[in-house]
Amino acid sequence: MTNKIRIHLGSLFLLGALAAIALATAPTASAQGCAVCYQSAASAGARAIQALRDGIVILIIPPFCICTAITYLVYRRRNLHNQDV
Repeated sequence: MTNKIRIHLGSLFLLGALAAIALATAPTASAQGCAVCYQSAASAGARAIQALRDGIVILIIPPFCICTAITYLVYRRRNLHNQDV
């Protein structure tokens, strides 16, 4: 086996191990919903529920923009290492 194939197989094994760990811990991650938070949100009025929804949207926007910017930069520089300087 060449060294390149060993590195590729090692990466593939690591990726598989991480996927197995992610699948194994999924049930514990779904148990993080707080019953008290759920009850207080369910008993809140319409304005409080709308404020909660607006807050969730506002908190989603920055990570989305950051991921989009990183993806754009990676896409723009994808062939930079192949060019002769």
